[in-house]
Amino acid sequence: MQTRSIMVVDDEESVRESLEKVLSKAGYDTRAAGSGNEALSLLSKEKVDVVLSDLKMPDGDGVELLKNVKKKIPDIEVILLTGYGTIQTAVEAMREGAYDFITKPPKKAVILSAVARAIERQNLAQENKYLRAQLGKGAPLDAIIGKSPAFAKVLEMIDRVAPLVSTVLITGESGTGKELVARAIHRQSPRSSHKFIPVNCAAIPENLVESELFGYMKGAFTGASRDKIGLFKVAEGGTIFLDEIVSVPLNLQVKLLRAIEQKEILPVGGTKPEIIDVRIIAATNKNLGEETAKGNFREDLYYRLNVIDILIPPLRERADDIPELVDHFLKIYNAQLSKRIHSVDPAVYLAFQEYDWKGNVRELENAMERAMIMCDGQTLRLEHFSQLEAQKNKPEDLSSGLKESVRKFERETILKTLEMAEYDKNKAAQMLDLSLSSLYRKMTELGIAVKD
Repeated sequence: MQTRSIMVVDDEESVRESLEKVLSKAGYDTRAAGSGNEALSLLSKEKVDVVLSDLKMPDGDGVELLKNVKKKIPDIEVILLTGYGTIQTAVEAMREGAYDFITKPPKKAVILSAVARAIERQNLAQENKYLRAQLGKGAPLDAIIGKSPAFAKVLEMIDRVAPLVSTVLITGESGTGKELVARAIHRQSPRSSHKFIPVNCAAIPENLVESELFGYMKGAFTGASRDKIGLFKVAEGGTIFLDEIVSVPLNLQVKLLRAIEQKEILPVGGTKPEIIDVRIIAATNKNLGEETAKGNFREDLYYRLNVIDILIPPLRERADDIPELVDHFLKIYNAQLSKRIHSVDPAVYLAFQEYDWKGNVRELENAMERAMIMCDGQTLRLEHFSQLEAQKNKPEDLSSGLKESVRKFERETILKTLEMAEYDKNKAAQMLDLSLSSLYRKMTELGIAVKD
């Protein structure tokens, strides 16, 4: 097996020697530098896999070194050592591409765990790079539906953060698909071969949260007849998704902070901390900053969770995605309900555009399932959607004269384009430079029936 090379960068000689000793005993080939400039000079001459650098140095700081290293050798992983007072700076550094940061004084087990995980990430990244090159494309996000500009930012963030070890905070209204986004991040990450453990923190009774997350030891309390492994240990090597994170009691938030910062947990009734290797993704439909200001959430935990934030827009802000979502649910429920529903009346799409969708994608899915149960034919119509039927007779404000001429011109143009596109609505929308949802809306307004 190839010996991995680790560079230690610190202006204190005693610290360098101590870290080199720990790493050498673990079988790593070590290099040492007393400043950022010296580190860059060595990197230009020798191959290094991981850089372990102090955040504060005489000729600059670890963030500056990180940027220079990543610019020259993007594949190198950089781990930063930081004092408590510079944690916020370290968090910013992770946004610049740092693999992880470790608070001082560093523990031997934490150092070795971080370095091992950084190297494992490099190995998996190389394997994924090779496999994707063979396939000619990246891993599909088959569970994520949406191409609208508002949702494109979410997809971009998934691609950006998936390879990292950083914690991620996903926010958005209820029903927007926060767990789907978390699963997509895990599926595209180097941890994809390990478990993804979703935890709804709001669904766990307050007195059981600690034992569910961290486990307990035999005899810890009445009824604890055996050791129980907590969900953090179940997710070892993989990802734990903490939904409704704001529901975690304040007295347990400090333990959660320790799990993130020190990479260790203490089971209920235990006396010896256990090292963990888990990526944490959290989610909430509340404003965590406001909850922190109210005293409902620890400020230090908020900053530690909010290294990378992904905001999922509500469905009303990504209406262009509705037709694609509808097609997706048609396929799902045709299979589940043994139906043969092949089309949706354009009037339904118009009503969908105007509906508020307070429950977001989850509400849309429920509406589609119910409508397909009620439909005996091959086309979904307004009457199959109880919450939308009231909108079907909404009057149009189209008067004679100029408006009628414009209406006639638009109708003829769309009909001619549809004919040229052989009634392929996607193709016709592209030819007209319209989104698919806008085309459906226009067709309904102009009374155009489309062959399916």
